[in-house]
Amino acid sequence: MPVQQRILLIEDDRRLSTLIRDYLKQQGFAVIVEDRGDRAVARILDEQPDLLLLDLMLPGKDGMTICQEVRPVYSGPILILTARDDDMDQVAGLEIGADDYVKKPVLPRVLLARIRALLRRFDRNEQVVALSDELCFGGLKILRSAHEVNLNGSIVKLTTNEFELLWLLAVNAGHVLGRNRLVEAVRGISYDGLDRSVDVAISRLRRKLGDDAGQPRRIKTIWGQGYLFVRDAW
Repeated sequence: MPVQQRILLIEDDRRLSTLIRDYLKQQGFAVIVEDRGDRAVARILDEQPDLLLLDLMLPGKDGMTICQEVRPVYSGPILILTARDDDMDQVAGLEIGADDYVKKPVLPRVLLARIRALLRRFDRNEQVVALSDELCFGGLKILRSAHEVNLNGSIVKLTTNEFELLWLLAVNAGHVLGRNRLVEAVRGISYDGLDRSVDVAISRLRRKLGDDAGQPRRIKTIWGQGYLFVRDAW
């Protein structure tokens, strides 16, 4: 069975969220629903959905603020739901990081088409990255096919798990990756909130890459969120 793509729907209108959830489930998606804006950021970082469907008018925190807060740390597509006709809201949403918007009320098939279009676009972007066999960041070169890491002309010996973790971080340079995603990618299991294997592996990576443990410049800890590979660290 193909893996279901996961959509996080943040919408406080219970009737609408139920209709959207049930329709998208019929179309083969896994749908998670959150109805409060002040819980939204934590849910996004915890769930790391394939797509975020975000209402603007929410209790606790509005959708614009949520979008602005999560965009630096969430790399998936954000589709805004808005009941407003004001073009300025739509422009503002796109400028702070949303990828598309739809006006409510929206026909289910139109919403589905927008979702699929966004997922196709992001999937193509990931495929382009995946086709790259070598990543370079100043004196650090990572060669995927050979599982080889070269730092300033010297080979860095890494275990398989360490290499996979480094590659995942480097491919997503500039974006924070949560422990959920890192544990699932490297170990193939869900993060239980207690597993520290990724933290230990990050510490070993820093040491092998000459990254200062106290003031890391290449792999930074973003407290409460995850880890960030700095694109322009040398």
